Amino acid sequence: MHRFLVVIEKAEKNYSVYSPDLPGCVATGATREEAERNIHEAIEMHIRGLQEDHLPIPESSSFAEYVAV
Repeated sequence: MHRFLVVIEKAEKNYSVYSPDLPGCVATGATREEAERNIHEAIEMHIRGLQEDHLPIPESSSFAEYVAV
């Protein structure tokens, strides 16, 4: 099992999601829940493509932290 950080951003009319550890792997959704489902599917497809092309699956190295000011 692989775990990847995803960043969810609220746009004007939808949500967008990406993983810093998987460049080019992005998804959108009308709701946050839909965007989360879509990025899960996108990551699965991205990993499958890497495996089919005999490319390494990147190690997750990103992390997130809130800063209180």
